[in-house]
Amino acid sequence: MIAQLNRSFNRLADHQDAGILLLRLTIGILLLFHGVAKIEHGVGWIVQMLQAAGLPGFIAYGVYIGEVVAPILIILGVFTRVSGLIAALTLVVATLMVGIGNFFTLTKVGAWALEVEALYFFGGLIITLVGSGRYSVVSNPDYR
Repeated sequence: MIAQLNRSFNRLADHQDAGILLLRLTIGILLLFHGVAKIEHGVGWIVQMLQAAGLPGFIAYGVYIGEVVAPILIILGVFTRVSGLIAALTLVVATLMVGIGNFFTLTKVGAWALEVEALYFFGGLIITLVGSGRYSVVSNPDYR
């Protein structure tokens, strides 16, 4: 009986391409909010942090690629694997810049202080590994 229920549920829930689309939309849209904030408020504070660390300030403008361009491409399913990797690497850089001190920190409710960054990082990495799926703006001739 349990096996039959499991098979029935699996038939109902077996929509891998819809799952990939949902993942792409979730990671892309939520990461894009961060990019929109950078568009509205600028990246001056990032420039200052980079310069304080002895790095050239113009590197800060790369955040627009990682938090605006890549998420839009992820949402659309265009250059999805590359965009997923760019998003993941953007989170590595962001974590190294502002969150590395929280690596071994838990919040008051017992959550890892970097769990949001980890979700974006692994979401981008998963998108890199699975690609756009069937539902994308550009058809993928290599899709199996």
